[in-house]
Amino acid sequence: MKRMPFERPTEHYDEKIFPIDEQICALLKQRKDISNNNPGFPPPEYISEWAKKYGLYEDLLNSVFGTLRMEDEFKPRVEPKNFIKHVPILQSVEKDERLYTLTFLRQYENATVVQLNMDWDDKTEDLDEDPHLRHMRHHRALELRLGENYECRIDSGSGSDGHFRQNFIVFPPLPDDPSGLTFVFKEYHDFSKGKPTGLEIVFRLN
Repeated sequence: MKRMPFERPTEHYDEKIFPIDEQICALLKQRKDISNNNPGFPPPEYISEWAKKYGLYEDLLNSVFGTLRMEDEFKPRVEPKNFIKHVPILQSVEKDERLYTLTFLRQYENATVVQLNMDWDDKTEDLDEDPHLRHMRHHRALELRLGENYECRIDSGSGSDGHFRQNFIVFPPLPDDPSGLTFVFKEYHDFSKGKPTGLEIVFRLN
């Protein structure tokens, strides 16, 4: 999904706090370096203590530290441009009564779009289950990994009963002959990617 450009919310800025804001930026870099860019999340008791000590709201601190965990989501995004062709794959893996199919690669001049289909028998589901819970169970967050040479991010997705389609954008573009590549899809409970479900779907292209 294309990110909307940022718009400054107000023209006002108190220049007296410039040194403080610059120090905040320096501390963010220091925090990132010391933690090897894997800081985790402060325990609730730390959040509560800091809120009381510095006169801040706990929800504000939770929001700040939650945003800091998702730094990768704020990287400049490559949007696919100048479509070239489709590369059919059509490999399937069945796991936990679900069929995962790597359907094709959509090649662009500057990136590749990878499409993953998920299918299951919705006739066997508990119709009394809360529809939202059923939706969340089938539409958990997936992360694509292709090794250190590629950046992957989740893009658009859609579905219906018994089917879901998810696209991923890969940069730089994959080769037209993807033989030898391994596509690893890792599932998480939600899009914060803090808690993996343990499910991994692997496609090794020969």
